[in-house]
Amino acid sequence: MALNNPAFNNPAFQDPRAGGANTRYSPPPAVDPAAAASIEGAYAAPSASAVETGRMTVEDTVMKTLALFGILVVTAVVGWIWSMAGVSVANPNPSAAPMIIGALVGFVLAMVATFKKKPSVPVFIAYAAFEGLFVGGISAYFEFIFPGIVLQATLATLSVVGVTLALFASGKIRASARATKIFMIAMVGYLVFALLNVGLMLFNAPIAGGAFGLYSMKVAGIPLGLIIGVFVVIMAAYSLVLDFDQIQRGVRNGAARVYGWVGAFGIMVTVVWLYVEILRMIAILRGNN
Repeated sequence: MALNNPAFNNPAFQDPRAGGANTRYSPPPAVDPAAAASIEGAYAAPSASAVETGRMTVEDTVMKTLALFGILVVTAVVGWIWSMAGVSVANPNPSAAPMIIGALVGFVLAMVATFKKKPSVPVFIAYAAFEGLFVGGISAYFEFIFPGIVLQATLATLSVVGVTLALFASGKIRASARATKIFMIAMVGYLVFALLNVGLMLFNAPIAGGAFGLYSMKVAGIPLGLIIGVFVVIMAAYSLVLDFDQIQRGVRNGAARVYGWVGAFGIMVTVVWLYVEILRMIAILRGNN
């Protein structure tokens, strides 16, 4: 019976006793022992990992995330010291310079990182540095007014992030098209409200009286800032789910390793947003008491 696999048509696999014009068997050429050992070693070696082949991995993204947060913590300390350096009896207020500089430059860098076609590691690093100035400055300001609030906000933020990550890892919560659409609508509404509140506070509108503007208003005896804050924390938690989902998709699709920085950047933006919102909620609670 003829063999179906065409590879076996090679003369080395033919029967020399069979008829035909050229049935003489020729031995294969000699193989260099060193080359043979090299080939055998290549087959015996373990398969290349995703990192070695330049692909995105969860572990590598985690390391990049930790690196960005490390930079943020260092510059946050700088921002804190800078804010508190000028505090004295004659000038009892912390400096707002690091908070303002960090917020403005961080916002510009975030826009650049978001709309840039290709990921830029220097932009992500610069964003983390200036975001650290903002976080350190605003933390020092709130800590000066409400001692102990930074530790409370930090623990609350870590708790939300940890619970969200655990639920996502266990498969209890997942991103869906419908939930994402609702999230985007709520996010746009929140941004419009926040910008409106800032505008009213800048123009000293009577309706925006209080330390937090419209957030200081009360609905059924409850500060509006607390009601909105609860929904914002839920939105931030879902934003983390979207970040985790995007990282998973990138790994599954074999995205380039540099896109791990994009995942790290997304997580940092969400966590800072969550921290600031919790900081404000606790300040409203303590100020209301």
